[in-house]
Amino acid sequence: MQRLGAPQGHRPVKGPSTLRVVALGGGHGLAATLRAVRRYAGEITAVVSVADDGGSSGRLRRLLGIVPPGDMRKCLVALAEDHSALAEAFEQRFESESAEVTGHALGNLVLAGLVATTGDLQHALDEAGRLLGAVGRVVPAAREPVVLKAVCSAGEVEGQSAVARTVEIERVLLVPPDPPASQDALEALEAADQVVVGPGSLFTSVLAAVAVPQIAAAICKSRARKVYVANLRPQRAETEGYDVAAHVAALEAHGVFVDVVLADTTSISLGQLPVAVVEAPLAKANGLAHDPDRLASVLSDLVG
Repeated sequence: MQRLGAPQGHRPVKGPSTLRVVALGGGHGLAATLRAVRRYAGEITAVVSVADDGGSSGRLRRLLGIVPPGDMRKCLVALAEDHSALAEAFEQRFESESAEVTGHALGNLVLAGLVATTGDLQHALDEAGRLLGAVGRVVPAAREPVVLKAVCSAGEVEGQSAVARTVEIERVLLVPPDPPASQDALEALEAADQVVVGPGSLFTSVLAAVAVPQIAAAICKSRARKVYVANLRPQRAETEGYDVAAHVAALEAHGVFVDVVLADTTSISLGQLPVAVVEAPLAKANGLAHDPDRLASVLSDLVG
């Protein structure tokens, strides 16, 4: 295990105004990465999992047959113009015992409406980004909703919400097994100067995005330096007992090989890693989430 290694054959380092960064995953972890990346990158693309089947996203998916919007909403808000009242409104959830909209985030409903109006998910996301003053693009990993399935010691478990409660996961796959990837995501990965994977729930967010075969292949083909941002601690059930090396091994078992691992080992052990590693304090003061400023400071040095 190296403390830092410079992979060969990578693109020359560009200035901040032209630096192209692609971040992959889902949920709060990817949003934290985007808040960091926007501090140093000139062009940002978030490639987001579309396997969510719980909460507001799951309800809209079942009702309207659309790609679940929740993770994409979180990413749009993370990239939104500073102090945006509309971004705050996007996160607002309706609370009423009798209303049909109870539990829905406004942003999810807006995205559903934009999809219905434009007839195209990417057009809807780009229009929402324009309204929010987003500094980057949000694109789905796949162009259609997918079902996440886990193979574990007890057999197979289907559905993201169920997988999140599952222990001893061996691998995850998608139904359908080879959904069409977003062409925008593939083009962004081809042009990237840096690819950031994670943090986030390993199987239900990170691998749910990169399990799209064309996405995994594009990551491997990319000449950008690929960085895995490790979780701050193991996650109950899903990665209980994992060290950082076990997370990386799971990525590799799904065909995703990174050049550098970035880890804060305050609450998780490192293990024996087969790639270069950078250890740094990355958590917020409460220790529960990554601090965007700290994350940006290290990620910006890991380009090239």
